[in-house]
Amino acid sequence: MGAYLLQETEREIALREVPGWHYDEAQAGIVRDFTFADFAEAFAFMARVAIIAEKADHHPEWSNVYNRVKIVLTTHDVGGLSLRDIHLAKTINDIVGN
Repeated sequence: MGAYLLQETEREIALREVPGWHYDEAQAGIVRDFTFADFAEAFAFMARVAIIAEKADHHPEWSNVYNRVKIVLTTHDVGGLSLRDIHLAKTINDIVGN
């Protein structure tokens, strides 16, 4: 899928499809924080996302502290948010059940 930078109106429409995510202008992407029961659950979640991201050749920026995972999705090739990020966010939401 060829990626292109979503314009403001496209971005607003796309964000409606990914509950829990918000646009962060400073990051030029969408961000979501997740909290799990413990480190093992957080790490298992990250492993599932890593496998999907690798297959899609679209890798998140993320951080993990104990039971918390923060994910930033942006498409560096286009300099910001693209549909690739929205699709990965939908898949991540499916993993966590929303």
